Amino acid sequence: GFPRTLGQAEALDSICELDLVISLNIPFETLKDRLSARWVHPASGRVYNMDFNPPHVQGVDDLTGEPLVQREDDKPEAVAARLRKYKDAAKPVIELYKSRGILHSFSGTETNKIWPYVYALLSSKIPPVLSDDEN
Repeated sequence: GFPRTLGQAEALDSICELDLVISLNIPFETLKDRLSARWVHPASGRVYNMDFNPPHVQGVDDLTGEPLVQREDDKPEAVAARLRKYKDAAKPVIELYKSRGILHSFSGTETNKIWPYVYALLSSKIPPVLSDDEN
């Protein structure tokens, strides 16, 4: 997400005025497991997730058959450290937007369960875009 730090939030304030901020609260273990399941094909940048988008053959790229690798920052220990650092950095950002009354938080572990609530909020704030046929 963005902004991740108070400095980024202040820089964003200098170029625009936010009226809505969405925070997704996902359990630490869920995030760690999902990020740790990510593997990439270095030459192309194709990304696989062993839980919900695995390659056809484990450990190899679907198109080239070349080996997949797990980036150092996707290994479980590194992910855990990244998440702790993010939580510490993001806390003042969350508090800033909460104090302005523009923060909307959603909690859960599954996109298809969280998205309808996010969509409803966005739909209430943004008028629908009409096609040329509807104008």
